[in-house]
Amino acid sequence: MNIKHPLSPLFLTFLFFYLHPIPTLCSADYDANTTTPSNATDFIRISCSATLYPDLCFASLSGYANTIQQDPARLARTAIGVSLSRARHMAAFVSNLSREADYGADPRASSALHDCFSNMGDAVDEIRGSLNEMRRLVNPGSESFRFQMGNVQTWMSAALTDEETCTDGFEDVGDGPMKTAVCERAANVKKFTSNALALANSYAEKGTHKLLNEKNV
Repeated sequence: MNIKHPLSPLFLTFLFFYLHPIPTLCSADYDANTTTPSNATDFIRISCSATLYPDLCFASLSGYANTIQQDPARLARTAIGVSLSRARHMAAFVSNLSREADYGADPRASSALHDCFSNMGDAVDEIRGSLNEMRRLVNPGSESFRFQMGNVQTWMSAALTDEETCTDGFEDVGDGPMKTAVCERAANVKKFTSNALALANSYAEKGTHKLLNEKNV
């Protein structure tokens, strides 16, 4: 005679969890990491809409969404960092051209390149100063914050002016590949600096409003 032994409750419980594994912490972390950048990306896109070059702004900053999250201070600081990188590359590019032009036949081109390199060097120093100020920035809602952001805005504005002045000397230089390359690259660098300044201005305005609101309370 066959005797059927009922499955024990313990065995049935084991069988259920074997066939239906519980999600691990790793999978939960993965879900968080895949949803958060979406919100951060939207934040960057909306913030960039206030700049003169929103498409460039979003393209250059969206890759830093995990770092920026939805923090306007991080957004402005990252934009300034990107601007600094572009200005450095431009300064190096012009420096190489100026060394080559020293052996050329056109003194006007050589002079224009040296002037442009000097302007870009000043812009790099000013953007670097802005980035350092952002890194030690105090919390919004204080006079110190307004003073620090005033420095950032002043230096970024000066950097933009230097970048615009970079190509002034090329007005007297004949058209050619070198002039075209410098002018096009300089124009591109100015866009990054303009966007960074706009985001810094936006953050400064928000922090100043907070300070004024606290004084009115």
